[in-house]
Amino acid sequence: MRGVACLLIVAVPLAGAGAQSVVYPTPERQIAAAVSPLPEALQKEAKVLGYDEAGKLVTLRPGANEMICLADNPANPRFHVSCYHKTLDAFMARGRALRAQKLTEEQIDSTRSRDVRAKRLAMPTRPAALYQYFAPRDSVDAGTGTVKGAQHLYVVYTPYATYKTTGISEAPVPGGPWIMFPGTPFAHLMIAPQKPATVELK
Repeated sequence: MRGVACLLIVAVPLAGAGAQSVVYPTPERQIAAAVSPLPEALQKEAKVLGYDEAGKLVTLRPGANEMICLADNPANPRFHVSCYHKTLDAFMARGRALRAQKLTEEQIDSTRSRDVRAKRLAMPTRPAALYQYFAPRDSVDAGTGTVKGAQHLYVVYTPYATYKTTGISEAPVPGGPWIMFPGTPFAHLMIAPQKPATVELK
């Protein structure tokens, strides 16, 4: 991908006594990786959230378009970067807060569902996109920035969508699209390329 710097060349140790082996890349490296799921035309002006030296989530770069990107957290088992439309920000932030409480994914989903129905959490009223990919933690080449075995997953949130309202299957379709959680506030189209890809971050 042109215009994206190499990833993970410099990493900063987690501060504090008794710190574990988690390391956090420089802001520049985090930004380069965070925006990489997006089409190139959207990368330069996306807002980027990432991690400071202590592992706290902070804004690494303000945005000038509709997208917010989240850098990889090296404390997690898998490498993962994602970018989503700004109308999903409250939903995503609530999920991060609940995960910090060590809740299961089922508990997180049920909590956010209650929040939406109680109007404590607003979902977008129009389709909103999420671009992301996952990869094995050891698949990132620190020297070149190449991410091998990246599994892309594209999501379009369409609250309350069903087969009857869209004509889109509610059963998984290899390569997509299909609707997950049809008829719920979290209904979304899933589009997953079947073959892992190699992502060049340069």
